[in-house]
Amino acid sequence: MQGQDSQDALLFGEEDDNIGQTKSKLRHPLASFFHIFFRASAILVYLLCDILSGRFIACMVTIILLLSCDFWTVKNVSGRLLVGLRWWNQVDANGNSHWVFESRKTQSVKATSSAESRIFWLGLIVCPIFWVIFVFSTIFSFKLKWLAVVMMGLVLQWANLYGYVRCKVGGKSNLGNMAKNYLSAQIFKQAMTKTEEP
Repeated sequence: MQGQDSQDALLFGEEDDNIGQTKSKLRHPLASFFHIFFRASAILVYLLCDILSGRFIACMVTIILLLSCDFWTVKNVSGRLLVGLRWWNQVDANGNSHWVFESRKTQSVKATSSAESRIFWLGLIVCPIFWVIFVFSTIFSFKLKWLAVVMMGLVLQWANLYGYVRCKVGGKSNLGNMAKNYLSAQIFKQAMTKTEEP
């Protein structure tokens, strides 16, 4: 897994050189809407499917289409526009697969809105938690016909979450080492504040 620039893709910040709006407004309201819409719709259709329609196949196809639209939208549109992150798989001339995790150039990070960033990360983190709950509820309620659907939701949502976390922390970083460093820094801070108290 490498973090490398692709010659075929535009670098981040090249298309956003003349942006001068404030950080508090939604600069991409349509991308923000669809970032939440497909995720929430898939969850609502799953929850209301037995009430609205007794046809399993129609519900399953609708949920999988919504999850697929969500995966594509988050991976290809809202991640790039709302937080300046993107990831993809690239196959080189030798047939080797390389995962590329990229973030926008530092000088154009101020082009992202804090409201859009909150919408993006909240949607990206909260929705997979719902699918984890759905997996366990499906198993414990013995509705095993729904297991494939909720597993699809879980896999697609977690794939985007993993990809964007890797983009955020750096494609070459080891997430385990980063977590250890964060925890050790927090423990050190806590120990230092306790030693300073009389």
